[in-house]
Amino acid sequence: MVANVLSITVEVGDTVAVGDIVVLLESMKMEIPVMAEVAGTVTAVKVADGDVVQEGDPLVELTA
Repeated sequence: MVANVLSITVEVGDTVAVGDIVVLLESMKMEIPVMAEVAGTVTAVKVADGDVVQEGDPLVELTA
């Protein structure tokens, strides 16, 4: 699936909990929230607003 990055809701250094939305994608006119699968601290944001991504692309790095 190909999607566009609509917005990034976290920055490096932010702490996230399981289920927090970290990136909002758009594909086929649908918004798709990408949620943290683990709790931790954001160590890198790998995408920018407007980027085109595919399934499996790294979006955000977290350390537990």
